[in-house]
Amino acid sequence: MGGESGYQIDQNAYIKLVLHALKHKTSAVNGLLLGRLSSGSDLVVEITDSVPLFHSQIGLLPPLEIALIMIEEFYSAQGLSIVGYFHANERFDDVELGSVAKNIGDHIYRYLPQAALLLLDNKKLQAVSSGKDMTPVMQLYTRDASRTWKLAGSDGNSRLAIKEPSANVVLLDYISSEKWKEITDFDDHLDDISKDWLNSALFK
Repeated sequence: MGGESGYQIDQNAYIKLVLHALKHKTSAVNGLLLGRLSSGSDLVVEITDSVPLFHSQIGLLPPLEIALIMIEEFYSAQGLSIVGYFHANERFDDVELGSVAKNIGDHIYRYLPQAALLLLDNKKLQAVSSGKDMTPVMQLYTRDASRTWKLAGSDGNSRLAIKEPSANVVLLDYISSEKWKEITDFDDHLDDISKDWLNSALFK
């Protein structure tokens, strides 16, 4: 069952999602998680990359379908697949999982029962900015046999780990240098196809 899985996210995948949310603070944003299932004895969903999707009209189906096709085509050649979804709500204090997030999560779940749904927790992000918290700034939701998305673990983070322990220190440095200005999402790419939705140069 997906309820027994652990989840590990690479630093760059993690930071890319947070920077995307910071770039569009007054909008809901979303993104896709790419990775693979580990082949070890303990089932771990390894999130190795992420793609920022949209910051406007995120519930529209046609742009999402275009993005899914392009993303799946690119990453399947690297042996990676879509393993989850990221969502940041419009309001700072909103930590509810909305219908758009659940619907996209349900779509991914059909292909991967261990799919992860990550929701940005702005209060935890604020704590990172003050240097008080080094845990992931996202809540992990997984879908159970009852077909509902539930917060995983007692605090929502016990089954989600960042691969590199110092990721929030790096994130803090990027926030202070306004690195979020360099993020490109699929919205930007659809407006101007010269813009790189892979953000290939972001961490160079």
